[in-house]
Amino acid sequence: MKTFRIGGVHPAENKLSAGKAIETLALPKQAVFPLSQHIGAPATAIVKKGDVVKVGTKIAEAGGFVSAAIFSSVSGKVNKVDSVIDASGYRKPAIFIDVEGDEWEETIDRGKDLVKECNLTPEEIVAKIKNAGIVGMGGACFPTHVKLTPPPGCKAECVIINAVECEPYLTADHRLMLEKADEILVGVQILMKGAKVNKAYIGIENNKPDAIKLMTEKAAAYPGIEIVPLKVKYPQGGEKQLIDAVIGRQVPAPPAIPINVGAVVQNVGTAYAVYEAVQKNKPLFERVVTVTGKSLKNPSNFLTRMGTPMSQLIEAAGGLPEDTGKVIGGGPMMGKALVNTEVPICKGSSGVLIMNDKEARRAEPQPCIRCAKCVSVCPMGLEPYLLATCSAHGDWERVEHEMIMSCIECGSCQFTCPSHRPMLDYIRLGKGKVGGIIRARNAKK
Repeated sequence: MKTFRIGGVHPAENKLSAGKAIETLALPKQAVFPLSQHIGAPATAIVKKGDVVKVGTKIAEAGGFVSAAIFSSVSGKVNKVDSVIDASGYRKPAIFIDVEGDEWEETIDRGKDLVKECNLTPEEIVAKIKNAGIVGMGGACFPTHVKLTPPPGCKAECVIINAVECEPYLTADHRLMLEKADEILVGVQILMKGAKVNKAYIGIENNKPDAIKLMTEKAAAYPGIEIVPLKVKYPQGGEKQLIDAVIGRQVPAPPAIPINVGAVVQNVGTAYAVYEAVQKNKPLFERVVTVTGKSLKNPSNFLTRMGTPMSQLIEAAGGLPEDTGKVIGGGPMMGKALVNTEVPICKGSSGVLIMNDKEARRAEPQPCIRCAKCVSVCPMGLEPYLLATCSAHGDWERVEHEMIMSCIECGSCQFTCPSHRPMLDYIRLGKGKVGGIIRARNAKK
């Protein structure tokens, strides 16, 4: 069975909510929409206090080519354009809407019937995806229309759909495949047409045999789409690792991107969002979010409108347990601890993980014992101990030379370290600093 070649770890899966069907979450009383829900320039608000909006009304337009529009997920009145603390812990500009009723834009097709036929040209498909504000739903939130517009000299050969969901605890993509298989496959066909390719692969780890079986049966009716079962190994959902696992090609170091080896990688949630945007005229304003944790009463998967506070999802799953140590936005490997539970659900919010005291407490860091475990598990072939130490000492020239920008921040090094060293914390610091140095250098050219 296929997998990627370099490194990787096997954290406990803890897929507590895998057997729970997707439930629709109740509407919030107030929805909050941060304007930075994607990689690239923040969106620009096009509504002001007192404006009346419906579900699906555009409230912010893309702030540049690498940016994405934002749509209201609720109907009601704009309360204010202010700032909110988002999942990153920083204050970001945001639009606050007081919810009144649930009135949708008339252009959205709310019918449940499957629409297979798509007669749009590739250019029209890309434009429709852009106009619906669709971004990568796996967490990185890269605007989808940008991936479908390759730079000059690059040509896509295949679309690879990331249905791996290798992050422990999270089950949103798994449930989506079990409940919306046909819609996903039509979305994949639309992505293939938009990327001008006739081959697509859907990579699914073999800890989801029900999804592999169902998708394989359904895919027989969709020419050019192949389901690829993958061996369970973290971080297989990283796009470079997935490309290596599925088509055996390795993406060179940055600035190289997947299109340089002929691949366009999209998340399975993105494929579903593309189906809804192109076939149903529905912009991206809701997503499936896993709410989970060992002490949580009822781990669940909720179809959630963007802008809903995370506290509402936690309440719907049985409330915050007494032994809560941390609330994580995302999964345990790459997620970030939240400063409060009023953080709104955004386009990239795949999960809310409630960690108990025992799990959340970090062990005391000890001196490095030179075991090189971190080197052997790094999926990018880097030397994490060196990157972390140099970052701690502020040696930015050395860490740039040691390829810190190739790090995908998967946390495998920190997970495997017997000395409990906070390597990823220091590497993230170093990446931020070096990224700033590179941007400043390029701006002078």
